[in-house]
Amino acid sequence: MPGMFKRRAGNVLEPVLAPPEQDKVRITWIGHASFFLQFAGHSVIVDPNWAKWHGPVKRQRKPGLDLHGLPEVDLVLVTHAHFDHLHKPSLRILQAREGIVVPQGSASLVKRLGFSATHEMRVWDELKFDLLEIIHTPSHHWGARFLHDTHREYGGYIVRAGGKSVFHCGDSAYFDGFVEIGKRYDVDIALMPIGAYDAPSGRDVHMNPEEAVRAFADLGAKLMIPMHYGTFPLGNEPHDEPVERLLAEADRLGISEQILIPEEGVGIEW
Repeated sequence: MPGMFKRRAGNVLEPVLAPPEQDKVRITWIGHASFFLQFAGHSVIVDPNWAKWHGPVKRQRKPGLDLHGLPEVDLVLVTHAHFDHLHKPSLRILQAREGIVVPQGSASLVKRLGFSATHEMRVWDELKFDLLEIIHTPSHHWGARFLHDTHREYGGYIVRAGGKSVFHCGDSAYFDGFVEIGKRYDVDIALMPIGAYDAPSGRDVHMNPEEAVRAFADLGAKLMIPMHYGTFPLGNEPHDEPVERLLAEADRLGISEQILIPEEGVGIEW
């Protein structure tokens, strides 16, 4: 599926940020777990992170979009409070008409970042803004930003608008909750984490590529786009291994046509 680009001076390609057609969704991977989701009348950013460093770990690939060039969105969604998902310097720059969505217990972390409203959600809560729907889904992870923050919740989101639905998993190990999500909601496109699975980074809180494919099947989604790999080297696996294992497993199961591997900044329309 082609990316959406226009040309500018110097023969450089620049992403098109105008909304997609009425019956389409455009998904642009920014890097790590960060995505820009565009529907005909609505748009959201999930887990925005433009950091050059994550602690002692340097970013390996440039963000796919310019943080300062993004249009105002409807909502910013944060899946949990970990520093690589709730990145305060990025959040301070973003503009969102309806504010920011965080799991229950994390409002205090974002209240001084300039958003017009903060919406805390528990698992299975639903929010509606015009034709945009947000559903907070469970995951098998943890939500503490610091050691004592055991009260902070975590999870993923289903984002629905214009007849399309996108599931952003957040961080998660494989668990039977994916079956429950698939029973409750139809999912068109699943954004699934496939990296940081080798010990000690895995610790039963991240999926390996084969588990991500199993979770994708549990959801009953139509397409899968991988994330949480290649940007920050958070695990001990070789750099290229997550995608190689993902494609090998998809080929083994005969579902290769359902797996899309995007480049950062290239919008995938469906």
